[in-house]
Amino acid sequence: MAGPSADQIKDFNVRYHDLAAIGYDEKWGIDFGARGRAQVRAKVAKALGAPPPRYERALEIGAGTGYFGLNLALDGTVARPAASDISQGMLDTLSASARVLDIEVETACCEAAELPFGDASFDLVFGHAVLHHLPDLDSAFAEFMRVLAPGGTIVFCGEPSRHGDRLAQLPKRAALSAAPLWRTLMRAGERKNGDAEHAPSANGARNGHRPSGDEHELEPFVDVHAFTPHGLETLSARAGFESVRVGGEELLAGWFGWANRSLESTADPDDVPYLWRQYAYRGYVALQAVDRALLEPRLPAAIFYDLLLSARAPD
Repeated sequence: MAGPSADQIKDFNVRYHDLAAIGYDEKWGIDFGARGRAQVRAKVAKALGAPPPRYERALEIGAGTGYFGLNLALDGTVARPAASDISQGMLDTLSASARVLDIEVETACCEAAELPFGDASFDLVFGHAVLHHLPDLDSAFAEFMRVLAPGGTIVFCGEPSRHGDRLAQLPKRAALSAAPLWRTLMRAGERKNGDAEHAPSANGARNGHRPSGDEHELEPFVDVHAFTPHGLETLSARAGFESVRVGGEELLAGWFGWANRSLESTADPDDVPYLWRQYAYRGYVALQAVDRALLEPRLPAAIFYDLLLSARAPD
């Protein structure tokens, strides 16, 4: 059967991210302190291949709760931030955090392929883990080019690698097999996702199933793409971008993170112990350092779980 349409993908994404907005920062350990600023700046520097300059006006695509954009504003990399997302729930959470952090940010609830901003409005268009949600990438990249000033920059981080995603299936499957024993050790109850009639199948929307409304049931339907470095380079060049750069990050950290997330996805969230969450986070950060120091400079970008893209609009 045919896959979901662009409108259905949008609907799944809106519902999923509206539901996920509450508790999203806690779930993912999002930090707006020195640690968060250092993480985000390091990712942008890695994508650019150099320390980022200061951007006067910047637009975040698929901003979510503001992990990237607010940290770049706090860091001073971005002077005047704007944030777009198709989920008003996510933007509401972002705006609440911005008020607490005393950051003035313009928000727009819109699709990436239909940005409500004038031509040449921004020096930087950026995002984190967003491109793989977009059904029409060519239209979105055309919009990025339109709203960028001449010589402006795009930076996208955290995009799933097609080969890296296939490799990540191994720790995911192993974790799901070990999940009953893990829940016993953690003294955690099994997650209740509704009856069998509404449980997602292996083929998701492609076999005629449509999710009802639970955040975890919607999750398999919101990821549309996985990328190769060549695919991202071609997509950027087709939109007219120059100086295209694609790199990879997170191999060991990605495997570790997905194994732990797969385990946690089977348990009642209230039953997952705090000490386990600390172990999962600290282990992930430690393996990120190993990837960064030893593996990323030596291995091809295609095998890493995440890809990073940067490019420039013509002067």
